[in-house]
Amino acid sequence: MRIVSPAFQDGGWIPVEHSVDGSESQVPLEFDAVPTGTESLALVVHDPDVPRERRPDGNFDHWLVWNIPAGQRRLSETDENLGVVGLTTRGTNSWIGPAPPPGDGPHRYFFTLYALDTVLELPPSAGRAELEAAMEGHVLEQAVLMGRFQRS
Repeated sequence: MRIVSPAFQDGGWIPVEHSVDGSESQVPLEFDAVPTGTESLALVVHDPDVPRERRPDGNFDHWLVWNIPAGQRRLSETDENLGVVGLTTRGTNSWIGPAPPPGDGPHRYFFTLYALDTVLELPPSAGRAELEAAMEGHVLEQAVLMGRFQRS
């Protein structure tokens, strides 16, 4: 399985328009080689580089989406209702663009796509811990795309 973005290369820089300094549009994504037997897809986008004084675990969840239809092969900047959007670290049910503290150095943003053998029974009030628990034993494959972002 593979996940890519037409906006940046793996390991490259996420364009400013997808950040809080731009229009904060969703990062467009494309998937392929989804395994046979996939019933749904799930996507987790998180930043593991948050300063520990801001978040003791160093993580910030920017986007959680599950029950993406198994046949879906892309998410555009404007796609909505393509699955259940869960709670971000900020407590919202929407994409949150990159926003590392100014001068903090580059942060990494991991876009992890999961092929699942089931459709998840989770409410939109679920966060990453609940999503990961519900996916346990149901992940057929996963793919990761990493982008970086830094503010001046």
